Amino acid sequence: MPMTGEAPAPHPLRRLFGRPDFVRLWAVGGIANAMRWVEILVAGIFVFELTGSALAVSLLAVVRALPMLAFGAVAGALAETQDRRRLLMLGQATSAASTCGILALALGGALQPWHLGVSGFLGGLVWTGEMASRRRMVTEVAGEAEVVPALAMDSMTSNTTRMAGPLLGGVLYQTLGLAAAYGVAAACYALSFALLAGVRHAQARRRLRPRQLVAEVADAMQLVRRMPVLQAVILVTLAMNLFGFCFTAVLPALGAQAFGASPFQIGLLTAAEPAGALLTGLVLSTRRGIPLSAALMVGGCGFFMLCLLLVGLAGSLPVAVAVLMVGGIGTALFAALQTALPVTRAPAEARSRVLGLVTTCIGLGPAGALAIGALADRWGPGVAIPLMAGAGLAMLGVTARVVWRGERRAG
Repeated sequence: MPMTGEAPAPHPLRRLFGRPDFVRLWAVGGIANAMRWVEILVAGIFVFELTGSALAVSLLAVVRALPMLAFGAVAGALAETQDRRRLLMLGQATSAASTCGILALALGGALQPWHLGVSGFLGGLVWTGEMASRRRMVTEVAGEAEVVPALAMDSMTSNTTRMAGPLLGGVLYQTLGLAAAYGVAAACYALSFALLAGVRHAQARRRLRPRQLVAEVADAMQLVRRMPVLQAVILVTLAMNLFGFCFTAVLPALGAQAFGASPFQIGLLTAAEPAGALLTGLVLSTRRGIPLSAALMVGGCGFFMLCLLLVGLAGSLPVAVAVLMVGGIGTALFAALQTALPVTRAPAEARSRVLGLVTTCIGLGPAGALAIGALADRWGPGVAIPLMAGAGLAMLGVTARVVWRGERRAG
């Protein structure tokens, strides 16, 4: 029978993975993020075993997030004036050097918590450019028509590494020790550097004028004020990082105190939420026509906060793992839309700056990490996590009102 009509369009993922530059940037994101979570888990377990304090573990999270708070907006402006590929390569080289330093200290028996704090700060400094540089490059090499599948795939991979990273870190720590974990991380950062060296990326850049950086950041803030959808992205990011994602800072304490968990079981608990997000991201990346909706992002994050409320009622480790896994549905929606909305709604010349503001909001997470650490030391992590989630739900309610008013004006 003769063929009639046009041939079906290739699947979005087939088109994306047919682009070598996308594949390299996607792989770098996966590798670097996995090692980031290996470091976070291993450092947290080491410090908790040494000090017995959930607050001390939270302080590590604070130090790692401080660069995003201090330099996130500036990093966004720099990403519009400097070669984003070279900025990323510099970051991976810095991460490799930092992890090699921890490896040497661990092998020499001289490792102290403050060493891990310095390494975490450098890691946070590198991660500050992730959203404004690498994730924006992902959207650029994917093309405007493939933004949602590309970001959903990237977010799915990020969630996979958030699951695999803690599991790998737990296994390495329990079987081979902290030094082995940092040795693997150093090798992986070197691999990321090599992958970035092969990326071909054409970038329109403006001349760097340091005196104008503050003015450009202020201009991006004015743009956010004028666009309710961007306001929603900022407010949801604040809610998730202040009251939602901070729960990871006390998971080592929750696992040890509430369930008597081993390092591997703590890794399993930490991997539960990203496992749910991974499955949801797989659905998002293989579907056409996913709505670019601020309301969908707010609703997904609200669902995640509700799941955190239930974690405090979990009577066993398997129940806690199941609840967090279901909550991953909400974090997957958040991760995809957090970048997709700014890169599709903001003007092209301001997208990195808007993403830099989002990064700054992520950097406010230390306040949440400190609060949940203090609450966990006083009343236990099983109480601290639901308390913070309740506050997050209240903030999401305010955000929903902003979205509703913006849609009414637009209509």
